Amino acid sequence: MSSDLSPRPVGAVPAPADGDNRYKAVQAKLDSLGRALEDAGLGLEELVRSVRRNAKRAEDAARDVEGAGLDPKFVELTSNVGVALGIAGVQVERLHDTAQETADLAHETKRTHSKLYGALDDIRSGRRERTPRPGFFNR
Repeated sequence: MSSDLSPRPVGAVPAPADGDNRYKAVQAKLDSLGRALEDAGLGLEELVRSVRRNAKRAEDAARDVEGAGLDPKFVELTSNVGVALGIAGVQVERLHDTAQETADLAHETKRTHSKLYGALDDIRSGRRERTPRPGFFNR
C-alpha cells in the first residue's frame, strides 16, 4: 500500500501575496489561485479513491484473519485500521468539497473584479499620462 503523493517544491506558491494590487496582477492571482485549487481537487479525488480502496482491503483482511482463526486482537486491530481509513476518507472528501467550493469562489471573484474594474483599467491603460491610482483621493 504505497502512496504516489510527493511533496511540492517549497517555492511553489500559486498566488504570492506581494502587495501588487494592479488590475491585471489581481486577475492573474485570482486565476492562479483558482487553477491551483482545481488541481488540488483532482489530487484529493484520487486520494479519496485510494483511501476507500485501502479501507476495503483492510476490512477484507480483517475478515480473512478472523476466518483463519487467529487471535481476536489481530482481527480487532485490522478492523480498526479499516474503520480509521473510512473516517479519513470522509474527511478527505470534505476537504475536496471545500477546495472545489473555494475554487468556484475564486473564479466568481475574478469575474466580479473584472466587471467592476475592467473598464477602468482599459481607460487608465490607454492614457499616455500617468493617473492617480483608484483610492488616491480618498485619503
